[in-house]
Amino acid sequence: TERKRATEREQLLIAAVEHTADGVLITDATGIIQYVNPAQETLSGYSLDELVGQTPNVLKSDFHDGNFYKQLWDTIGVGTVWSGRFINKKKDGTEYHEDASISPVYDKSDNLTNFVVVEHDVTKQLALQEQLFQAQKMETIGTLAGGISHDFNNLLQPIMGYTELLMMEKKQGDPELDRLQKIYDAGKRGADLIKGLMLFSRKVEPEFGSVDLNHEIVQARTLLSQTIPKTIKIDLRLSDDLKTVQADPSQIGQVVMNLGVNARDAMPDGGTLTIATTNVQLDKEYCDTHLEAKPGSYVLLVVSDTGKGMDKETLSHIFEPFYTTKEKGKGTGLGFATVYGIVKKHDGHILCYSELGNGTTFTIYFPSIQVEKDSDTPTDETPIPGGTETVLLVDDEEDLRDLGTTLLNRFGYKVISAGNGKEALEIYQMEKDRIAIILLDLIMPEMDGRRCLAEVLQVNPNAKVIIASGYSESEPASMAAGAKGFVQKPYNVRQFLNTVREILDEG
Repeated sequence: TERKRATEREQLLIAAVEHTADGVLITDATGIIQYVNPAQETLSGYSLDELVGQTPNVLKSDFHDGNFYKQLWDTIGVGTVWSGRFINKKKDGTEYHEDASISPVYDKSDNLTNFVVVEHDVTKQLALQEQLFQAQKMETIGTLAGGISHDFNNLLQPIMGYTELLMMEKKQGDPELDRLQKIYDAGKRGADLIKGLMLFSRKVEPEFGSVDLNHEIVQARTLLSQTIPKTIKIDLRLSDDLKTVQADPSQIGQVVMNLGVNARDAMPDGGTLTIATTNVQLDKEYCDTHLEAKPGSYVLLVVSDTGKGMDKETLSHIFEPFYTTKEKGKGTGLGFATVYGIVKKHDGHILCYSELGNGTTFTIYFPSIQVEKDSDTPTDETPIPGGTETVLLVDDEEDLRDLGTTLLNRFGYKVISAGNGKEALEIYQMEKDRIAIILLDLIMPEMDGRRCLAEVLQVNPNAKVIIASGYSESEPASMAAGAKGFVQKPYNVRQFLNTVREILDEG
């Protein structure tokens, strides 16, 4: 009976070790492998026959130094269990991470006979943790970008606003007009840069409009030429009769910049970056072999480089988030994933062709649209509307209050200003019959714009309030909270005054 029970226990132990999901490896007292279970075979890529008679050194990678293994042997050599993490190497050379414990085994005479190693593969867990860390890092960047956006747009607003005022005072042909235009354009590029950062980090929805792709590429080339070394030539091959696309210009610029910067990294010794556009018609035959494409008229954007190229394995992962071929610390693996996401939001599709040593080519298809010319569309020559109403201007930045007051006074409005929501509410309660409209900043001390808006609407549910903010994503929330209009900082004079007049004339 005892022999039978012992046999049953032995068979149970054998079955448990054979079927456990963790790798089990047993050596003799000198470290020679005597047994590995099926899970260990799967984990390492080596069969039982290949491992028996070897030492665990066959699994060693170059990651751990000699001191690591000395401490391990010092621990198990005195009969203590060792626990820790290995970075080992499979038969095919792939590194894998495992949490392991090594336990000494003694016989009845207290002689050391074996070591039992139990290994748990944590490679996938660590990869997921790294992706989570990257996602959290990007969320942090998004929060930081929000603060930068607000402060930077507030800095740009007086620069651009006063520049516009000076331009209005100049006559055509005045040499200073061109210089002022360059100042204004530089401020606009700064605003677009911040907007691009917000689009990426905070996932702001695209603002679609009719876009000339060639124009956005020329704009992006200016930035690229300041980013990539002079050993790389930028060659533009743009179609003269290119059709219009429905797109967000900032995101189109981001696509070109991301592809351009990655091309730079692929050509450390120099080369040629070619950006080309043309009109194409995709037929059913093409779409049958490209599942993401739909028949129709498209604008084709091609970005190619003469760099080192990619192999098929890399190419198969190119648009996956956090996948990168760059060395540690050189990239997040989000560049191509961002490009892919933008193209999809624009109902387009993107393909990548590459061979080792033969460069890389990205082909992007954006649906083209027919644009009808509207003779009634306002132009810069259309007179800017003014008025005689009283405006309550609320902003905690003195420079912005001064600018707003100057603009409004110049076009006939009377202005009462306040430095925060609390002060504005007190003024409105006393002067509500005289105040026709409120221009309200969102981020202010003591009482912010959102609370001020709610309090004003309690006093007068029909109050006309325009929110002015450096956060573009504030517009939907502001309108839902009862604001009649929204102005994105930094605004231009025409945009600002047109919005004021339109809201005043409503009803």
